[in-house]
Amino acid sequence: MTHTVFIDGEAGTTGLQIRERLEKRADITLLQIDPARRKDPAARAEALNSADAAILCLPDDAAREAASLVANPRTVLIDASTAHRVAPGWAYGFPELSKTQRGLIASSKRISNPGCYPTGFLALVRPLVDAGLVPADWPLTLNAVSGYSGGGKAMIAEFEDEASPSFTRAPFRIYAMNLAHKHVPEMQKHAGLTHPPLFAPAVGRYAQGMIVEVPLQLFALPQKPTPAALHAALAAAYADERFITVAGLADAANVKTLDPEGLNGTNRMTLYVFANAETGQARLVALLDNLGKGASGAAVQNMNLALGIDEGAGL
Repeated sequence: MTHTVFIDGEAGTTGLQIRERLEKRADITLLQIDPARRKDPAARAEALNSADAAILCLPDDAAREAASLVANPRTVLIDASTAHRVAPGWAYGFPELSKTQRGLIASSKRISNPGCYPTGFLALVRPLVDAGLVPADWPLTLNAVSGYSGGGKAMIAEFEDEASPSFTRAPFRIYAMNLAHKHVPEMQKHAGLTHPPLFAPAVGRYAQGMIVEVPLQLFALPQKPTPAALHAALAAAYADERFITVAGLADAANVKTLDPEGLNGTNRMTLYVFANAETGQARLVALLDNLGKGASGAAVQNMNLALGIDEGAGL
């Protein structure tokens, strides 16, 4: 069976990568609008309502507008923006979030793709909260570095376009110093936390790839969990998953460094528990491609589920 798919915003970074993943598939027919009518609401509405699945790769306001144009109850909408990640009526598109999330996505017509940073954070934290190893009201911090592609056109220009007023040759910079990054609400909600985590993001001078890190003072946690207990909870949560791997404790102990570009071009994510049992401290780390499992790959995975296709098709 062939399914029709419309990518609204396919000229952007995420849209282009979704298109690359879909255009070679025999089971997918991509719908397109005449470039001259790309901003015509009537043309967009026609494409959105004609598609079995529409993937929105748009800024938040434009994504809300596009969603309002869909009247066909059969069209599956997958929104890659931040607009609907905590909105009622939208399934959160992280299939590995819990044992019931995959079924929720498969039965939904409105799916919000997760943010790249939250994908790593939730993969590390949600199983520990569910297991009671990290209390829901615990003050969590996450540090992360992403390739500049994750910041969209403005950030890409900052690192690539020497004619841009914001162009920089800096190898690395931090941002979101107001502690109000737009990914924080979805992290808090979908991890089941009482308080927002303290999020310290950074961007490096490379295009894509990501490391997300959650440090834990194990001695301060109520249960004083061991590194082995943390690892066991993560390993149990993802034992049957095809895209998330939990590195063994012995393997993690032999890791000297991690390359944020290590999983680029894939829909995979690897989790690590780096720990010092003597000091009672741990660094939980997720390695992923911010444009793969953190964006385009996740969108395709969610689309496959919603259309009843093998989840790993095209991935």
